[in-house]
Amino acid sequence: MVIKDRLRLSLNDWLLTLLTFLLILIVFVFAPLQASGNFVFHAGTITLLLAVMAGMTTISRSKTALVLMSLALLTNFVVFLERYYYSWPYNLHVLAASWLIIATTLSVVVMQAVFGPGYVTYHRIVGAVLVYLLIAVGFACVFTFLGLSIDGAFKGIEFEDDRSLASKVFYLSFATLTTTGYGDIVPIHPWARSLCNAEAVIGQLYPATLLARLVTLELGEQRHHAEG
Repeated sequence: MVIKDRLRLSLNDWLLTLLTFLLILIVFVFAPLQASGNFVFHAGTITLLLAVMAGMTTISRSKTALVLMSLALLTNFVVFLERYYYSWPYNLHVLAASWLIIATTLSVVVMQAVFGPGYVTYHRIVGAVLVYLLIAVGFACVFTFLGLSIDGAFKGIEFEDDRSLASKVFYLSFATLTTTGYGDIVPIHPWARSLCNAEAVIGQLYPATLLARLVTLELGEQRHHAEG
């Protein structure tokens, strides 16, 4: 039984790295490719989401997490088909909601795995990085809701049902999270500025506290095993 538990924990650790790789593909590869307007890349994103859901259900046996991820995946598929036949005015609202569910659910599952039983490993540190990326995805969804609700909330980006919007809001969110601030997209509305401030603060505190702590624990355990 002990060996079985160890194998499951080891598999979960490896899956954290795999999920991180899949999210990187979605955000940094498929989102820009989708901006070309090709439906194939939207379909590719849905396929990767299916793989993410499979990995998540292996890590966590939570029925709630499975239901939420299934709902979000189904929503993406419905919007994919609906865009092909008819342009519904609330496509972006639905997609933003589904991706917010994905980011929130996956963050909770990954955090439970990162801080669950077992040693702090390299894969768990990668899992913590995954949560950092998911924070940016979550804020990108909130920015989308704000941009759709308030005209002119952001300067330099139009919140229209354009397949390039995903790439733009991810760019805005990561530029804010890392405090890069290129200045080509600027928050104008007070709520937009407040959200950007919140994301920037999280972006600075998260690596300096949580990630640094995990790295320190992992190095300490390596030293302990070397001395033992």
